Amino acid sequence: MFIPFLDGLRRQGVPVSLREWLDLMGGMAAGLPGHGVEGFYHFARLVLVKDERHIDRFDRAFAEAFSGLEHIPVEALVTEQAIPKEWLEKLAEKLLTDEEKAAIEGSGSFEELMKKLRERLAEQQARHQGGNKWIGTGGTSPFGAYGYNPEGVRIGQHESRHRRAVKVWDKREFRDFDDSVELGTRNIKVALKRLRQWARHGAAEELDLPATIRATADHGYIDVQTRPERRNAVKVLLFLDVGGSMDDHVRVVDELFSAARAEFRHMQHFYFHNCLYEGLWTDNRRRWDQQTPTWDVMHRYGRDYKCIFVGDASMSPYEIVAPGGANEHWNPESGELWLRRACETWPDHIWLNPVPQPHWRHTQSIAMIGQIFENRMMPLTLEGLTQAMRVLG
Repeated sequence: MFIPFLDGLRRQGVPVSLREWLDLMGGMAAGLPGHGVEGFYHFARLVLVKDERHIDRFDRAFAEAFSGLEHIPVEALVTEQAIPKEWLEKLAEKLLTDEEKAAIEGSGSFEELMKKLRERLAEQQARHQGGNKWIGTGGTSPFGAYGYNPEGVRIGQHESRHRRAVKVWDKREFRDFDDSVELGTRNIKVALKRLRQWARHGAAEELDLPATIRATADHGYIDVQTRPERRNAVKVLLFLDVGGSMDDHVRVVDELFSAARAEFRHMQHFYFHNCLYEGLWTDNRRRWDQQTPTWDVMHRYGRDYKCIFVGDASMSPYEIVAPGGANEHWNPESGELWLRRACETWPDHIWLNPVPQPHWRHTQSIAMIGQIFENRMMPLTLEGLTQAMRVLG
């Protein structure tokens, strides 16, 4: 069963030599990986992968060769006790075909949508289910939850389903990205290492061997010379989109955040939601009562900082161009204005997008932010990170 694995590695482009393969077989004979699939996976990757760029290729070959070894029958999970009650309640949600969705019209403008919401709040007196006008659930009304409308205001729904809401009425709590995550960060660190500007600051604590040799020769006795340790002097501002559609990308942003913490001594981070507005925060538990004015951030950190935005740029166009169009609050100035201010404040700026680049053309807001950043939007991949570091450097 191991020969197909070797063939799969070669098809995926993992350079495995005969020596490495014999080492794997020798380790297997000695019982080093144990008797589980997970142990064998880690041992095989340790022996066969010599470049972190090939880890993903190794994973694909491994999955192709050994998929199904730990398969659990679906029938074992579909029991009355295993299915949560709230899952069954979701059957009442509105599920439409593509033709039915196309027949539902939006409001046409952000101002018209807000006008309709004010009218519904003034007129409606009771709960509503399944309609196309009132604030309710399971229908095609632009206001409510668990329904569908191309331009709507989501009220009382736990999470996004169609990701078409123009404004979300409920405040949600988001999780801070974890800078202690280590799994998968090694490749990212390799890419970030390209952004370095070496400088020597601080106390002279590092041995300067060439200067010591010169001083000893000049003076006729051992004259130890020291110098400040060489450190990366790059200053980085990291702006992280959190919540909503970014929930799909938490893992990769966790890894980026952890790697950046390790690589950049001078780094500050702030959170935002969907687009940049007048307030930022550093702790998602305090996002409503301890915000930092964006103007303060722009005045506090100078033009020598490298500015990195991380987000999927997937939102309603109103959130970018319209005052009051923000997803969860009423913004006096448009997100586009704040983004342009940021680009002017920090000339060295980029936007990293975790959405696969072939999908960008399907989302209008991605194209809009790409234009604001003057095509400095790169995919959050190793190749995209390498390109981004060259642009910033």
